[in-house]
Amino acid sequence: MPAKPPTASTPTEERIEDVDVSTEMQGSYLEYAYSVIYSRALPDARDGLKPVQRRILYQMAEMGLRPDRGHVKSARVVGEVMGKLHPHGDSAIYDALVRLAQPFTLRVPLVDGHGNFGSLDDGPAASRYTEARLAPPALALTESLDEDVVDFVPNYDGQFQQPEVLPAAFPNLLVNGASGIAVGMATNMAPHNLIEVSAAAAHLLEHPDATLAELMEFVPGPDLPGGGIITGVEGIKEAYETGRGAFRTRAKVSIEPVGPRKTGLIVTELPYLVGPERVIEKIKDAVTAKKLTGVSDVADLTDRKHGLRLVITVKTGFDPAAVLEHLYRLTPLEDSFSINNVALVDGQPQTLGLRELLRVYLDHRIKVVTRRSEYRLARRRERLHLVEGLLIAILDIDEVIQVIRGSDDADQARTRLRDVFDLSEPQAEYILELRLRRLTKFSRVELETERDQLNAQIAELVELLGSEVLLRQQVARELDAAAEAYGTPRRTLLLDGAPAKARSSRQTPVLEIADTACRVFLSATGRMVRADTADGPVLAPSRRSKHDAIRSVVDTTVRGDLGAVTSAGRLVRFSPVDLPAVPGNSVQLGAGTRVDQYLALAKGEHVVAIVPLAETPPIALGTAHGVVKRVAASEISNKTEVEIVSLKPGDRVIGAVPAPDDVELVFVATDTQLLRFSASAVRPQGRSAGGMAGIRLGADAEALFFGAVPADAEDAVVVTVAGSTQALAGADTGSGKVSDFAEFPAKGRGTGGVRAQRLLKGEDVLTLAWVGTQPRAVGPDGAVRALPEGGARRDGSGTPLDAVIGAVGTAIV
Repeated sequence: MPAKPPTASTPTEERIEDVDVSTEMQGSYLEYAYSVIYSRALPDARDGLKPVQRRILYQMAEMGLRPDRGHVKSARVVGEVMGKLHPHGDSAIYDALVRLAQPFTLRVPLVDGHGNFGSLDDGPAASRYTEARLAPPALALTESLDEDVVDFVPNYDGQFQQPEVLPAAFPNLLVNGASGIAVGMATNMAPHNLIEVSAAAAHLLEHPDATLAELMEFVPGPDLPGGGIITGVEGIKEAYETGRGAFRTRAKVSIEPVGPRKTGLIVTELPYLVGPERVIEKIKDAVTAKKLTGVSDVADLTDRKHGLRLVITVKTGFDPAAVLEHLYRLTPLEDSFSINNVALVDGQPQTLGLRELLRVYLDHRIKVVTRRSEYRLARRRERLHLVEGLLIAILDIDEVIQVIRGSDDADQARTRLRDVFDLSEPQAEYILELRLRRLTKFSRVELETERDQLNAQIAELVELLGSEVLLRQQVARELDAAAEAYGTPRRTLLLDGAPAKARSSRQTPVLEIADTACRVFLSATGRMVRADTADGPVLAPSRRSKHDAIRSVVDTTVRGDLGAVTSAGRLVRFSPVDLPAVPGNSVQLGAGTRVDQYLALAKGEHVVAIVPLAETPPIALGTAHGVVKRVAASEISNKTEVEIVSLKPGDRVIGAVPAPDDVELVFVATDTQLLRFSASAVRPQGRSAGGMAGIRLGADAEALFFGAVPADAEDAVVVTVAGSTQALAGADTGSGKVSDFAEFPAKGRGTGGVRAQRLLKGEDVLTLAWVGTQPRAVGPDGAVRALPEGGARRDGSGTPLDAVIGAVGTAIV
């Protein structure tokens, strides 16, 4: 009898295999580790995205959630991504979506969120309460996906296709950074400035052998979304070289009066990913534990209009600078960031330096542009083929109609069209599908125009694909376009100083910072630095270096008060305590910080001079309209920023100097006129006054230089440079002249002065002027330039210059 088949009540034969536990665990663990590394935790070095981020952006693009469309519920986006592309939980997808929308997390946010997407101290609302759509920069990452620029791979169940990598029109990995913990490795990359990174990438395209030092001229360091200050740039250089390093970030803090006889520390920018509530909590804990003294109150006055504003009130009798130093040591006002540039390259995790990161991205972008151009070339050739066939048909349209009418069916008509008119299969099919309204004379003109345009486009694409140089230039142009469209100015200030927490924690913190003597320099190119003078006089460097031409120099103390006079007629009070410090016996102004960035001035406003504020003589100011004013130091209030001259529309301050009665004030105008007169001829006025007539200007002329010369300065000289208003900026070196100041006679205030240089043929204006002792000229890049020999005639013509001079100042003494 045949055997009965097994039933539910009949037990089946069991199959048991003996497996070595250690072997099974090792294999399973490696599979898990690979899955986490490749599919979850690490970004791809080409587009800078993890798989979940890439799937979110791609799916949102497929859903049509462009910046010009309305927002949709975040839950809908999460559902689409989870159902079609990402086989993981909704919470993980929503967390990634939230991060893409947070402006304090990403330097260039890729998702435009509507609703509560969280803050540095609080999490976001649930996905059912928030809405999202793509931000404009995300379009640059997803553009041209329909032009075969990248490979597509199946999703987790093979029903849909997804891009293996996004085209990425800008280096997203460097711009937005990344963080993730995989199995046995992790990544932590700092955000950077899009404009700087794009410039570095373009430079590497043009100079493939560029060194790290050259690239760091474009990318000096990270640019954090919340701003702040970065100290310790050596760690940044190490990270750019090896892929690993560390730096410290500080809050941006100013010392301001917050009430009668009360001073406060005003925090306007915090270290990366540090929230105000965390700072307040740490301050309160330190005060309770009696580790921190000198703080009487802390308040968070942050609002949407003014942004972050954390006010820390200092107790009476405590030095605010010393308390700030203590706060840096004990609270998150100073924090560390460890760089670990680990990313996937060809599916393998690698640790990459700055040059390698840019190289991987550029190789990817060149492939994208190449594939896009090949796709466009093929499409245009196909279209040209159809247009040429259509033109053949239009030339003899009556016979075409007769052939079609005489055919029994479409197949016969297609065959007869090919035979009679020598057409290809696609051309014949296209003619059969043609609408009769296209068979007009006007359509023929349109087709001929389209044919010519297609031929021109095909020629351009063939030329582009045939030249590696043109391909690189195209990539560079697209990088520039992305930087111009989505880039913003640098937010984070870089200082090469020793951070407070870098010192040993065992040392007893000293609240009192030594208020030692120092000298503050402002270079002619706008850099400011502090030099110690406690151990002796400041000496000139052994060799000339960039930016070593001085516009202003002030002797003060580390915690002294200085004023920066701006072109807008404002005086900004500051202390040199946070300025980069250099040894007094070897001053290098190139090591300083850009003063406009250090003081966070408005766009178009720049510092014309720095002046002392303690026991100083009146400050003299000169404007482009020839106005002069002296304002007494007693008129300057204790406010951080104060207007010290009332400017007329279109006017601006061009110079400011301490001016006692025994100095001579000097104006030089663009029409070559120089006027010197005694400072005693200008009576001191109040802050709100608009000044008085300084130099009488000719038609279309304006004052170019204003300064002061001591009455006993026998070695003072006048440096002038003439040029043409028709020449392109930086293209015409012009002619220069150095004359003795004593050759120029003094005139009365309000007069026109005397001629300072005779203009040569083709010259119509003075482009630069300076009066003082020991002149030093620098180019637009800060490099030293040679000046003509001194002793030229007062009204003589200039000598042609070898290179463009950007500014003139005093040599370091």
